[in-house]
Amino acid sequence: MPVSEAMTRTILVVEDETKLARLLAEYLENAGYPSHHLADGRAVAPWVRREQPDLVLLDLMLPGHNGMEVCREIRSFSAVPIFMLTARIEEIDRLLGLDLGADDYICKPYSPREVVARVRALFRRIDGTLPAASVRAGFRIDEDRLVIGYGGRDLDLTQGEYRVLRALLARPGKVYSRDYLLDRLHEDGRPVLDRTIDSHIKNLRRKLRAVAGERELIASVYGVGYRIED
Repeated sequence: MPVSEAMTRTILVVEDETKLARLLAEYLENAGYPSHHLADGRAVAPWVRREQPDLVLLDLMLPGHNGMEVCREIRSFSAVPIFMLTARIEEIDRLLGLDLGADDYICKPYSPREVVARVRALFRRIDGTLPAASVRAGFRIDEDRLVIGYGGRDLDLTQGEYRVLRALLARPGKVYSRDYLLDRLHEDGRPVLDRTIDSHIKNLRRKLRAVAGERELIASVYGVGYRIED
């Protein structure tokens, strides 16, 4: 999305972990989205009423009022999209949050890049400009939803598995080194062990066999790395 297009959108980040809020705000700003940060739940509804942001990224656990209370307050006067940021992934929390009017959930720990992708997807849906998913080597890649499918079925991937498979699909048939794939896992700054790549590849192969039979879609190149069979 061009910066000039994104600059029409303002995002409120409600998060009491200052370092996390600053990191997320930095990624949003770099993507062209002006953002404002609040840490106390009691300050959110008055700010939203006064400033009318285009999106609220709302942490569940907040001082003052928690995220559920804040969401209820906002919905009493505004239809602004609300994304809940939460480490509480129990089904009751999901259902209650959506009943209160939250538009989506982003579960912690999350990658700021993935938050930005979800934000872009939301605005593209609002603007009616959501692009069609691309297809490579038989895989269907929906970068706005962060979903990859094969054989007509979406793969149930972790964030790490998605990043590794998405990197391999950038150029089917090309061999990617383990170091390159490790860098793709380092994008959000979290430490990653060397053997993590091998674990992700093993899990990806298992999940792909469930939809592709015994055909091995990820090939190992001894001493070099991995490639997707084209």
